[in-house]
Amino acid sequence: MSALQRSALTPENRAEHLARLRAATSESPLDVLVVGGGVNGAGAAFDASTRGLSVGLVERHDWASGTSSRSSKLMHGGLRYLQMLDFKLVAEALRERDLLLETTAPHLVRPIKFVFPFFRKVIDRTYIGAGVTLYDAMQSVGRKRAVPFHRHLLHDKMLEVFPGLDGEKVVGALEYFDAQMDDARFVMMLVRSAAQHDAAVANYTSVVSYLHEGERVVGVRVRDEETGEEFDVHAREVILAGGVWTQDQQELAGADAGLEVLASKGIHITVARDAIRAVPDTGIITQTEKSVLFIIPWDEYWVIGTTDTPWKEDPTAVGATSDDIDYVLEHANAVLSDDLTREDVIGVYTGLRPLLQPVKKGSDSSKSTKVSREHTVMEVEPGLSAIAGGKYTTYRVMAEDVVDFATRTSFPGRPSLTRTVPVIGAQGLAELKRDKGAIAVQHGWEEIRIDRLIFRYGTLLRDVLTLIDEDPSLATPLEHAPRYVRAEAVYAVRAEGARHLADVLQRRTRLDYETRDRGVAAAEEIAALIAPELGWDDATAQREVETYRAYIDARLAGEATHTDAEVAAAIAAVPEVPVRA
Repeated sequence: MSALQRSALTPENRAEHLARLRAATSESPLDVLVVGGGVNGAGAAFDASTRGLSVGLVERHDWASGTSSRSSKLMHGGLRYLQMLDFKLVAEALRERDLLLETTAPHLVRPIKFVFPFFRKVIDRTYIGAGVTLYDAMQSVGRKRAVPFHRHLLHDKMLEVFPGLDGEKVVGALEYFDAQMDDARFVMMLVRSAAQHDAAVANYTSVVSYLHEGERVVGVRVRDEETGEEFDVHAREVILAGGVWTQDQQELAGADAGLEVLASKGIHITVARDAIRAVPDTGIITQTEKSVLFIIPWDEYWVIGTTDTPWKEDPTAVGATSDDIDYVLEHANAVLSDDLTREDVIGVYTGLRPLLQPVKKGSDSSKSTKVSREHTVMEVEPGLSAIAGGKYTTYRVMAEDVVDFATRTSFPGRPSLTRTVPVIGAQGLAELKRDKGAIAVQHGWEEIRIDRLIFRYGTLLRDVLTLIDEDPSLATPLEHAPRYVRAEAVYAVRAEGARHLADVLQRRTRLDYETRDRGVAAAEEIAALIAPELGWDDATAQREVETYRAYIDARLAGEATHTDAEVAAAIAAVPEVPVRA
């Protein structure tokens, strides 16, 4: 099997990956097993597999189904960390952002321009200007810049650059650059990259217990949530990348030391592009009393967020309240000339940011290694290393840190290679972009569609085009989601590991917040396309559709409530995917 074939997360390959996990016995264990399929876990699996280690990766739901699919979708240095004087973190994040733009994932990460509005002519221009000047200077130290330098905008020029700003409130602005990406697709591509380097990866595979020999963790017992089968997976080193579920896993392992991870809720709304007057590819950043507010251009809509409030309910049932939505609208309207209303809101999504607080239940402080202010790696049990905290942008550094730490004794002298090894789909990107005009003409597509496809797939787009060559009807746009062609739904199952309708609607595409009905109208058509790929009969396909509709109804009901407890109760009452019979 070729490396590209190994990377395809087909139903058949999932069975083969599970068989390889099942074959990891005490006599023939994996070198590294990673628990958690968000960006940190996927990044760690990719890092470890490129070192030539035998690697397993398990995730109890879908890839990136938690925090890692619900971010602001930015790869950025983090201007707000300069206010905290965390210069090291900002410099690290900027270096990683540029690496992603130029080497690691130029197909998945692209530059974006922001306008930072001033409300106090002298104070803001001086204070914010100094901060962004430092931000830019950090990008220029010892390397070529990946994005342009910032510039100051006087009042009239500001309105040329972003006409939708309120010129009566905003007295000027500063323009600077960062980068954006599709978070869920980025994680899925990391998983495929790990598989390409021979990692055994399986979503919908839960850890039900941790295996011990004496005090040492030597693996896990997992349950295939698709069949209910349970089996043991042995590994020399286990890495826990559980995000806001870290403590649950530590308790499951019976760890005598651990990391305390508190959850902070952040919500985003989407509105149509024509709801805000602006030029293409320019967004807004401004501060609120609780967080930073971004108004981010994305395809044919805007992503606006975020909030930053403690979440004390079940992390699997996180959602936005009516008050959360009103808060985001209020702060967006504080800088916009034309007010947005609830009627403008197309979709809403909510995630939990893991806030790290080291806790040692035992007395041996030598077990913990503090890697930076924003993330920590810790040996919570012999053989079990945990990582938590951090920023999406620095996932690669975090992966390198945790794999270095976990394998420091068992596999010394195997340095990380991910600084130079790109994510799958990056190689040959320049040639694909050169040929995009011919591809568009061949399939009768407009330039905007081919640009979207390249941003979603990189050079893996050629695999999608192969499906269309085999069945030209797959080039047809989806009836109720015309941003996507039918081939993308099929490819989501054949190559991207989608196991359920919700996986396609929420993470392989983003219809749950790109359409007013949250993807419900497209559910029947997509279910019909993927049912043959997954071996569903009519009853199973219908159950998937009905479950998704009920899940969206529960989310919408939650968005009419006013407390976290109410929204959590509404969402917890309905599963995202059908419960196994």
